[in-house]
Amino acid sequence: MSTIRIEEATKKDAALIADLSRKTFYDSFAADNTEEDMEKFLNEQFTREKLMEEVGAPGNIFLLAYDGNEPVGYARMRETPNPVLLEGSPSIEIARIYAVQKSIGKGVGSALMQQCIEKAKQKNARVIWLGVWEKNYKAIAFYSKWGFEQFGEHVFMLGNDPQTDWLMKKAL
Repeated sequence: MSTIRIEEATKKDAALIADLSRKTFYDSFAADNTEEDMEKFLNEQFTREKLMEEVGAPGNIFLLAYDGNEPVGYARMRETPNPVLLEGSPSIEIARIYAVQKSIGKGVGSALMQQCIEKAKQKNARVIWLGVWEKNYKAIAFYSKWGFEQFGEHVFMLGNDPQTDWLMKKAL
């Protein structure tokens, strides 16, 4: 039985979200990217200050996962303009969904995904979508298990490295 609890984050959680964001991103991608590209991304696009500003900003929903009182993951959903390939379908994006390294495989991602789907339905979205690095095979398998299918791709700049993200969607 999972002891994972999900709570909607508020502005008071901004520092926690920012720190979790930077740590989980680094832990997830540092081994597969150069130190230079990781540093550039974290210091220019993924600063603690920028991340804190997102929490509570219009169109953003942050969810925090706890195991007991310990924060073990988070998700960021965004109400943004649809990618061209989704025009005409009310949708919401899962912009980020991460678990801390030691909690991967313990139901954190599933608990967050379930809550993201519930939130999307509450917002009357017909489609939930996300972008995932084409080389992040574990994440792609996880999203596929949840019924997401690839519908396109776009470029994600990690430092100076243009990487291909798959766009994946799930009908609700």
